[in-house]
Amino acid sequence: MDRKRKPDTQTRRQLLRVTAMGAASLAAGGMSLAQAAVTKPMNGDILDVAIIGAGLAGLTAGRDLKLAGCDSFVVLEARNRVGGRTYNHDLGHGVVSEAGGQWIGPGQTAIFDLARQLEIDTFPSWYTGKTIVMAQGATVAQDFHGGTGGDDTIGNRLAELSRGVPSGAPWKAPHLAELDKLSYGEWLLQQGVKYEDGYFLALAAKLTTGGAPAQLGLLHYLSMINSASCNYTQLEAFKGGAQETRIVGGSQRLSIKMAEQLGDKVRLSSPVRKVTGWDRDVVEVHTDQGVVKARRAIVAMNPALCNQVVFDPPLPGGRAQLQQNWPTNAPMRKTVHVYDKPFWRDAGYCGTIFQVGGPVFMAYDNSPPDASLGVIAAFVAPGMLPDDSAMAEKTLSATFAKAFGDRALHPTQFHDYDWGRVDPWTLHCINPMPPGFWTRWGKYLHPEVGRLIWSGTETADIWAGAMDGAVRSGHRAALQALAGFTRRGEEA
Repeated sequence: MDRKRKPDTQTRRQLLRVTAMGAASLAAGGMSLAQAAVTKPMNGDILDVAIIGAGLAGLTAGRDLKLAGCDSFVVLEARNRVGGRTYNHDLGHGVVSEAGGQWIGPGQTAIFDLARQLEIDTFPSWYTGKTIVMAQGATVAQDFHGGTGGDDTIGNRLAELSRGVPSGAPWKAPHLAELDKLSYGEWLLQQGVKYEDGYFLALAAKLTTGGAPAQLGLLHYLSMINSASCNYTQLEAFKGGAQETRIVGGSQRLSIKMAEQLGDKVRLSSPVRKVTGWDRDVVEVHTDQGVVKARRAIVAMNPALCNQVVFDPPLPGGRAQLQQNWPTNAPMRKTVHVYDKPFWRDAGYCGTIFQVGGPVFMAYDNSPPDASLGVIAAFVAPGMLPDDSAMAEKTLSATFAKAFGDRALHPTQFHDYDWGRVDPWTLHCINPMPPGFWTRWGKYLHPEVGRLIWSGTETADIWAGAMDGAVRSGHRAALQALAGFTRRGEEA
């Protein structure tokens, strides 16, 4: 809780080329986000595209359609806000701290390009200074220099194995049976990993995938490393890694700006309950605000969340079972402590805390680029921290005080966001895919089903699970929609 008109076929072919090139300019303006929230009657004309979900994937798809000259679409969002699994806590005076996805790094070109096109700046994460490790009653300061803290030998072995695991289709790996029968934890045991190295390797995997090594399929983890240029450090580290860079104004700002530019194309508070006619020429999308009819539907949702939508006729067995079996056991809770300044920096600390056996998986310095406030954000274990926000604050403040001194006992603000409890439209933020999942269900993830196009970060060719993956999936979904019209010679 916080305290605080439509193109002809020839034109469509031209527009496909524009979209594929990723247009680098965007007209500013459009209606405000507040105006976008005003519900308009939906039982009207047949649109070209209905997009379900106003996170980074859905809004990117909508933005690409608009850039391509397609004005016949709508973006439907269940929540009263945009951003999906990105959400900013407003700390006042233009400062925010992210409750969901927040970092970007080398190789994540899609989201860097999007930020530039939206004229949103980035800045480096803070990792200068010593890291605090709390274990077995001891508090130790170590300098990881922005690295992972794990064994480089293991990282190198993982990197080598990842070369044979396609990031966008791990089920096509040449040694599929061998790799997908093991959990990451079982593989680590086979490598004879020592306790200390094992802890940091496990922690890195949990923060990236949402699951402990025993839950996490080795094949899935290797596919993620493949995304990161087959470089373990590029996936897991701050320095030179996927946690290296932050977005000025917070990650949700990307979605907010896209939504403002799309104006009344974005319909908030419009949860989709049912999708009918996906096997015919016109899909009907049933929401709490009415029915939208469209020639294509882009479903920009986590596969598990898709399972909450009624599809009539029922989806083919493989796709339906993919959704039914998609893991939802990765709860995520993030907290924010705010202070008048990042005082720990003066004492030589980077602000990062690892607590072995405690509620804090990782705390880190999330202060704004000008250091006008001191912000410690933390990934915490939902089952090891009181649900009551005030009690959670006291527990965490005491932990931070052990690391940085009594000044940490007195935050000026505290924010607590447990995605599993407060956001029914998310379920979870990241997915620890278990052993055997991709072998059995992977081939059903990408193919269109009738008039349905699947989007969302989980469907990305690279950086699946990351914000960059969401953007990539949105680009691809828009192209698929436009290509479908061109291929069939349809007129909207």
